[in-house]
Amino acid sequence: TPQVYPMGDWPAPFGIVWVYDRLSGLMLLLTAILGVVSLTYAIATNEDHNGAHFHALFQAQLFGLNGAFLTGDVFNLFVFFEVLLLASYGLMLHGGGAARSKAGLHYMVINLVGSTLFLFAVGALYGVLGTLNLADLAVRIGLAPTSLYGVIAAASLMLFLVFAIKAAAFPLYLWLPGTYAETSAPVAALFAIMTKVGLYAMLRVHGTLFDTATAPASLVHLIGPWELWLGIMTLIMATLGVLAAMNLRRQVAYLILASVGTLLIALGVNTTESIEAALYYWIHTTLLSAGFFLLADIVRRSRGDDDWRIHPAMPRATLIGGLFFIYAMGMAGLPPLTGFFGKT
Repeated sequence: TPQVYPMGDWPAPFGIVWVYDRLSGLMLLLTAILGVVSLTYAIATNEDHNGAHFHALFQAQLFGLNGAFLTGDVFNLFVFFEVLLLASYGLMLHGGGAARSKAGLHYMVINLVGSTLFLFAVGALYGVLGTLNLADLAVRIGLAPTSLYGVIAAASLMLFLVFAIKAAAFPLYLWLPGTYAETSAPVAALFAIMTKVGLYAMLRVHGTLFDTATAPASLVHLIGPWELWLGIMTLIMATLGVLAAMNLRRQVAYLILASVGTLLIALGVNTTESIEAALYYWIHTTLLSAGFFLLADIVRRSRGDDDWRIHPAMPRATLIGGLFFIYAMGMAGLPPLTGFFGKT
């Protein structure tokens, strides 16, 4: 049973509510695990000393992520998107450098566009339905006259576009490879959960608003086909990116993109079995991607770079090579590792 906590004891839909259920609990657990591992690695490698305010930005990022997973209304989802994006801008640029600044600029511009579209969508929904609480929106959409279906559909598609930007779905994915490859390893490891925020928002918002039990039949299947086809295109482009990548960090960034495509396909199929498989694969790919980024940084520190070219043998080559083999098998979804069961 979901647990609902009204802030300031203001009842929904007038007040802000936190909603904790198994889905949000899963995302909070993943965030906590990645937060501990990433922060420990940053302290151990002194990455936190490469610039100012690392720990404050890191905690702000965790605050934004946790808030996005717990909020029960669309407007506060926007607020927490802005909190985590503001913190991620600082973390992305932490330590400086021309390449990092260039990638950060692309990241900031595309996400500012997404934030603007988010406000337009929120305003449209509030204008025609008079509420932004997710549960209340679902009820009012079911009772709305057919004359409002066009506005509701347009606002919902606009929200889908925003979430697709956050998730780096095709064709809005170009910011991700450079951003994740150029930032520091502990930040990139934490960012492995950030693309999942967009996918979580699709599942939470559209899954609630267009539930088959309450939503009109013409709106129930509004988003599913878009998720399916964009997922296929994202997976294709990510595969090409992995093959063309010239260093390990960029390759791992494209592997994250491939996982986004796989999850979008599962969400687009929209059956009980596909959603269950998506959540299982969600855990697998989030943890594995974060670990792969940290391993890529270990390779870079041992060799001097992580480019795909022949180098002399590095220290601890057997251990690092063994870990790389396990991570590569996991990302490929080969048995007996967990990715195999998620994909099958």
